[in-house]
Amino acid sequence: MHAVFVEKVLRVQPEINKLYLLLRASNSDMASQRLQNEVIQSDLFSVLRDKLGEDFDSFISQKVVVVAGDISLENFGLINVNLQNEMLEEIDIIVNFAASTKFHERFDTSMGVNTMGALHVLNFAKNCHKIQLLLHISTAYVCGEPQKGETIILEKPFEMGQTLKGTSKLDIHEEKKLMENKIEELRAKNADEKTVKYGMKDYGIERANLYGWPNTYVFTKAMGEMLVVHHKDNMPLIIIRPTMITSTYKDPFPGWIEGLRTIDSHIGSYGQGKVSCFTGHPHTILDTIPVDMVINCVITAIVTHSNQASKNFIYHVSSSSRNPMRIMHVLDLSYRYFTKTPFMNKRGKPVIISKGVLLRSMDAFNKYITIRYVLPLKVLNLGNKLFCMFFQDLYDNSHQKIRIVKLMAKLYKPYVFFEAVFDDTNTEKLRMETKVDSNMEVGVLDFDPTSIDWTEYMMNVHIPGLVKYAMK
Repeated sequence: MHAVFVEKVLRVQPEINKLYLLLRASNSDMASQRLQNEVIQSDLFSVLRDKLGEDFDSFISQKVVVVAGDISLENFGLINVNLQNEMLEEIDIIVNFAASTKFHERFDTSMGVNTMGALHVLNFAKNCHKIQLLLHISTAYVCGEPQKGETIILEKPFEMGQTLKGTSKLDIHEEKKLMENKIEELRAKNADEKTVKYGMKDYGIERANLYGWPNTYVFTKAMGEMLVVHHKDNMPLIIIRPTMITSTYKDPFPGWIEGLRTIDSHIGSYGQGKVSCFTGHPHTILDTIPVDMVINCVITAIVTHSNQASKNFIYHVSSSSRNPMRIMHVLDLSYRYFTKTPFMNKRGKPVIISKGVLLRSMDAFNKYITIRYVLPLKVLNLGNKLFCMFFQDLYDNSHQKIRIVKLMAKLYKPYVFFEAVFDDTNTEKLRMETKVDSNMEVGVLDFDPTSIDWTEYMMNVHIPGLVKYAMK
């Protein structure tokens, strides 16, 4: 998402003085290499590249200052004192896109980036001499699973130490100590790095579930929000909470996407013939929003709130309350697209898919797994020793596949059976301000989900974009 922001700012606001871009790297050469390979040379910048022609490289070098650092460290671990002083003197707006987005990431990794990293950015912002605004990118799903009877998720901040269960108190600094102790405990047992890795992954889920969050990602993002809200003092702060982010709707061109995430990974696997089912209630709303609309909201919030604290500073960038798209619709459109335009396998042959099955409950999912994977394994296990030895790799791989499928189902269950919509009252007010502000071109900063025709978008923009940019 940060690449879309960089591209948009450079294209529509070329008068910007400098854009300091912090990239995780051990030195400036590696950071510059990441900038070129992951950002500047991507297809995303083709419009700006064509627009500037031979001046493109010099323009980028003049406007973008790449900074090697690590958000999980205080002052980002900056070694170059002169560069740090320059940043503290020059920076007036900070946008924190940094995130570890894997649901089942190591607890120490997620907490370092999503929780403590958020505090490190705030502390750095407080030391910037000209600071006007800190904008923090979170996720709408910090809400966890809706409580019984809860149908609308409000745009409201967390209180420090708040949990979703309401029966326990969360101490973030104590969580950090427990996490560090867990690593020490594993290493004291001479655990290898693989054991430590999976131990910390499972520990993250355990701690998240303890307080009511479904996974490590949303738990650590919620704690990050708590820290920046609690310690912001007089800092003008905006928190943007997007829902499931999808490919660009229009800008800089339709369909660009970086990688497969959330529902897109399932659509991609379905098109490749790897899965034949979707899990979820047919009426479940999949709250998706194109990435360029999120960025347009970010830029609008910056223009509107720079140098002024806002009482209502949390914005849901979402579609569920104004233009819902249901999971059954996604399944039907995926089938229509890949039937009409099949994915081509490595041998250049079209992948033939079947009509997808929608498993409407976790019981239905478990029965499907039993019939599809577990029973064949039991039959295989009844064979003689020679037979089992011959098919040992198949047997082991099938067990591994069952484990992964069940883990993924557990991690995605809160989202495919999500029974609430996201209130976007604050975001709608922000949209209205763009219509009365003569300094803003409404079309350039469109983030109105009601303008999306989901059938048109999925069939002619999003799924083709997945195939072109993410399923190479």
